[in-house]
Amino acid sequence: MPIDERKSMSSMTNVIQNIVLENREKLNITGVLDVLSFDDQIVILETELGLLTVKGENLRINKLSLDTSEVTVDGEISQLAYSEKDTMEKGGGGLLNKIFK
Repeated sequence: MPIDERKSMSSMTNVIQNIVLENREKLNITGVLDVLSFDDQIVILETELGLLTVKGENLRINKLSLDTSEVTVDGEISQLAYSEKDTMEKGGGGLLNKIFK
């Protein structure tokens, strides 16, 4: 494993992030740095552990506090997925990046 990867992994071990999903309708997340994009079907959050994508229907951000790094998303939540922060910056092969090449 390269030294750069070990450094980034060791810095992540000090990060605490909580994700609490209640009945697939209410999602509480801590460790949020920024909200990059949102609509009623997808919310993309920059967290201390990478990009977190929340997919579902009728999604809305009920609480947003970047001072305390907390976000609450309400709606019908169907999927949560992490990706690396640099994936989006490098054009990491996402569907929109492939369409608009």
